[in-house]
Amino acid sequence: MTAKKHALSVTRDEDFSAWYQAVIIGASIAENSSVRGCMVIKPFGFAIWERMQSILDSKFKELGHSNCYFPLLIPVDLFEREAEHVAGFAKEMAIVTHHRIEYKDGKFIPSSPLETPLAIRPTSELIIGESMSRWVNSYRDLPILINQWCNVIRWEMRTRMFLRTSEFLWQEGHTAHETEEEARLEAKTMHDVYQWFIEDVLKMYCIPGEKPEHDRFAGAVKTLTIEAMMQDGKSLQMATSHYLGNNFAKAVNIQFQGRDGSLHYAHTTSWGSTTRMIGGLIMAHADDDGLNLPSQVAPYHVTIIPILKGISQDGEIIEYCHEIKQSIQKDSRVFVDLKEIPAQNKKWDYVRKGIPFICEIGINELQNKTVFFTRRANELEKVRMSLEEFAASIGEFIREHDEILKRKNALSCSQKMIYGIKTFEELKDFFSQSSGFVMAKWSGSKENLEQIDELAISIRCLPREQSGDLGKCILTGKDATIDIVLAKSY
Repeated sequence: MTAKKHALSVTRDEDFSAWYQAVIIGASIAENSSVRGCMVIKPFGFAIWERMQSILDSKFKELGHSNCYFPLLIPVDLFEREAEHVAGFAKEMAIVTHHRIEYKDGKFIPSSPLETPLAIRPTSELIIGESMSRWVNSYRDLPILINQWCNVIRWEMRTRMFLRTSEFLWQEGHTAHETEEEARLEAKTMHDVYQWFIEDVLKMYCIPGEKPEHDRFAGAVKTLTIEAMMQDGKSLQMATSHYLGNNFAKAVNIQFQGRDGSLHYAHTTSWGSTTRMIGGLIMAHADDDGLNLPSQVAPYHVTIIPILKGISQDGEIIEYCHEIKQSIQKDSRVFVDLKEIPAQNKKWDYVRKGIPFICEIGINELQNKTVFFTRRANELEKVRMSLEEFAASIGEFIREHDEILKRKNALSCSQKMIYGIKTFEELKDFFSQSSGFVMAKWSGSKENLEQIDELAISIRCLPREQSGDLGKCILTGKDATIDIVLAKSY
């Protein structure tokens, strides 16, 4: 039997890493930059990010947060005020040490060293906290609820587009509160927002939970995470939310006069998500024909391709394409592609881009007032129906598209959820030949943690939903009640 041909040159089973790169290139969403470790997000890829931004931004504002912007350059001595924090980022920070260059002997030479070196923003807790210290005088000034959309630099030795690049785009929320209770609630609320976004918008299965103490964000009291499983069984951290206690408030002196008349330090939080979510979207939903986009983040739901033959009816075919657009644009985002490229090439371009519905409209469709289209999520199923029926059904088709993606992803993940591994030897045997999410018990002790490092796996999270059942710790064999997820990760 002849093997099915696919739109990509490499399949997931052949080489998952090469397939991931092929999806990105085939969908024309990004490319490597001439700057080492950085990427160019191309227009179609940035349109996906803009959709993500729009949805999250609306939710943040609905919850009372306001957008702002803070400097890219942060004095290094500001980081020194929170020792644990600077230690956590020391190996990743890029530093500006000079403010001028001179041209000498055919080369540019740095000159005029800065009195205080400047870090290129790896995260903004301290510089934003410094501003908050000026904004807050009384409990009446709290809470402060802000967010910024920006870029950050975290120097990486080994990079992969969207998953790990030296520069990436993100949003970082920062809040200050009167009480610990309010701040902890804020961290949990934003954790819930990320879970909603990943499950209901991106249609991905995920496990919300807490990071173990040894893997918290540098300087945090509590780190909440969203861990999603990719099709190869590895975990991807999609978003995090942190309760920071008073640590950063003390470092930058965010103090206020409380209701009792005394001075108190604010309780702060931070939370963020990045363009890494696009990488997660690829590895959760794409197939051997390319990207497969959930409807809410797709730049458009329907693309219409005129099949032109250089005949007198070509103008009428184009007019009919616009008629189709007019008929469905109330319930969908639509694009009519009039570029002078062969129609078949256009079709496969949109297959690789993951557009949910690809319409091919020629003389036959014009004469019969029908629509011929391909359903991207449903194994490239081809359907023909009347324009009237198509216009009446497009909203339901979009909902079905999302349900198919969600169902496929849930099935893929459920097949790689591993239960019943009780000992470290069994854990070692499993990860030596496979990958997935291993659900196990842990005592909470740091004892023997180095053993899992040797397996190139980690405790991804302590799931929010804990069974409370008594079992044996996967690392020590001691009695344990804490449920954990162990996995390889990106």
